[in-house]
Amino acid sequence: MDMSKDDLTTIWQEFKDTHNAKAREKLIEHYIPLVQYLVGRVAIHLPDNVDTHDLLSYGIFGLMDAIDKYDLGRDIKFETYASTRIRGAIIDGLRSTDWIPRSVRSRAREVNKVTRELENKLGRSPSDQEVAVALDMSLPKYYETLEQIRTLNLLSLDDTINTGSDSEPIRLIDTITDENSQVDSDLLESELMEELARAVDELPERERLVISLYYHDGLTLKEIGHVLEVSESRVCQIHAKAINFLRSRLKWLWND
Repeated sequence: MDMSKDDLTTIWQEFKDTHNAKAREKLIEHYIPLVQYLVGRVAIHLPDNVDTHDLLSYGIFGLMDAIDKYDLGRDIKFETYASTRIRGAIIDGLRSTDWIPRSVRSRAREVNKVTRELENKLGRSPSDQEVAVALDMSLPKYYETLEQIRTLNLLSLDDTINTGSDSEPIRLIDTITDENSQVDSDLLESELMEELARAVDELPERERLVISLYYHDGLTLKEIGHVLEVSESRVCQIHAKAINFLRSRLKWLWND
């Protein structure tokens, strides 16, 4: 639903003052395109058999929750605030169905284990070829494996992290953002945030760029492919390898 900025401000104020159901419906309708956009970005990582209508339903619940809890007095755009809750609701909906096969989780653990062993042995991030050899796989088979486990990586990036402070838990994905973004000073001082920052900094340049372009700048995998002058499938592989690296560096955050 198209509306002017002034009209939108008026509807927001009416809803917060009176909790009017019609005002809430207008806000939901106005922000549906945001949900559709986020569903599209999540769906890129998922098998074809996952119903995008289900993802949309999960996302709308997240939108409704964001509308109800948004504070007009906060110095943050609603779209920024809502995106995390919408995406989180989609991921939580996927988790509730437990649709990831055990074999995929097992392969992810094996890739992470071998990656860590090579890092310790080489003193650097191993190349794709080195990981493939250590796994006794051909390079194409290794890339196929990365494709299979990238859906698991998607869920892992949305896991919440307990900071040990009184603030709300944060999602790992929210730590991979613009270096100039405002972050709670208590979090910046914590050992946890230092570990996360180090892990991201240790990514090879191309992998760090893919993470930044995808999660911070909002580019699609196809658009990133144009930037790097590689295929979309190659971007998927680079992305999967980067997330596997973060998982191996920060394994203590997960219990899978």
